[in-house]
Amino acid sequence: MVRGCRCTGRTARARRRRARRRPWSRCSRWDQARTDYVRRKATGEVDDVLHPARPHVDMMQVDFMLRGSFGIGSGSGGQAAIDEDDEDDPMVLSQTMAIDTTEDVPWIQCLPCPIPQCYPQRNAFFDPRRSSTGAPVRCGSRACRTLGGYANGCSKPNSTGDCLYRIEYSDHRLTLGTYMTDTLTISPSTTFLNFRFGCSHAVRGKFSAQASGTMSLGGGPQSLLSQTARAYGNAFSYCVPAPSAAGFLSIGGPADGDGGGGSGTFATTPLVRNANVINPTIYVVRLEGIEVAGRRLNVPPVVFSGGTVMDSSAIITQLPPTAYRALRLAFRNAMGPYKTRAPTGNLDTCFDFVGVTNVTVPAVSLVFDGGAVIELDLLAVLLDGCLAFAPVAADFALGFIGNVQQQTHEVLYDVAGGAVGFRRGAC
Repeated sequence: MVRGCRCTGRTARARRRRARRRPWSRCSRWDQARTDYVRRKATGEVDDVLHPARPHVDMMQVDFMLRGSFGIGSGSGGQAAIDEDDEDDPMVLSQTMAIDTTEDVPWIQCLPCPIPQCYPQRNAFFDPRRSSTGAPVRCGSRACRTLGGYANGCSKPNSTGDCLYRIEYSDHRLTLGTYMTDTLTISPSTTFLNFRFGCSHAVRGKFSAQASGTMSLGGGPQSLLSQTARAYGNAFSYCVPAPSAAGFLSIGGPADGDGGGGSGTFATTPLVRNANVINPTIYVVRLEGIEVAGRRLNVPPVVFSGGTVMDSSAIITQLPPTAYRALRLAFRNAMGPYKTRAPTGNLDTCFDFVGVTNVTVPAVSLVFDGGAVIELDLLAVLLDGCLAFAPVAADFALGFIGNVQQQTHEVLYDVAGGAVGFRRGAC
């Protein structure tokens, strides 16, 4: 599960300058570029990541607990795998995947895939030529036509060739290759025939060697969630771990048993649609208020009416300016005994705890539509000694719930039931 980044400069001088900064300052531009991109995607704006006016951030992912357990509504361990004829295991080739809830097309790197055209990875490369069940999607097929914005034309020499896909990310990275089908193995007893995915033969930008590709869990028809919905009920959950713990992903519903599960029942809030969000890929909820030290801030709920995106990869939570200013004031007042310091990146409420033995931080809770109140862990309130929230450009704009604030909660995306749930202490 990806929940961090490392930004790299273009010159030696720039790299030395960045090295003297705190870790978050190297990530804030990437986080902002990503959320701006998702916001444009949600509202249907045609995006051009190569536009000179767009922020360009060279980025390398830093992965935490990518090998956390993966199960089917129970927390039992396992990994998703694509079938391939293999001398040691003739059934499957396991692949470790990153998670992204704002993309739809799952993809892995496939041979032929020379370096640096592709990136080196921990797992063996998938070789579609050795799979007896795999086949390219044909250009004239319905599956190719429904690729939508992920389509990249057809392979040469004619228009009846293989269907090609292309995924561009906000930070200048991309993957492209053949759109194909094969048998997906989720568990020893559960397989999906004709599972559609991207077979990547080239990338641009820096990807983590820990992952073979991306397990896309968006709400669109191409996603892994949509393709397995009949079997698993169109739901999944995950837990973003604290740095010293392990997370998990559960397809089909909440995790229980060894894989996690937390304590108590889920606090739920409805998934919402509004006039601004026309892309079915994006999961949107409605934040209604914030509590600091048990007191509800005086913020009109209408400022949150633009909706809030649930995102596995956004790092910090972004709030409407009115709500952010109220949170910042209340938090600064509660943290009065501690010395402040200069901002770090886009985090403007920072403290110097050097020499301080004990730090008391006020409780911060998020209040959602439907009455769900989510109390955040300490690690979800402070990041690099700073209040881990930032404002969006204007009230009524789309906000984000970042994965820093999701830490240690099992987050349940019950798409079929139209709700998102939160359960504390799951990992």
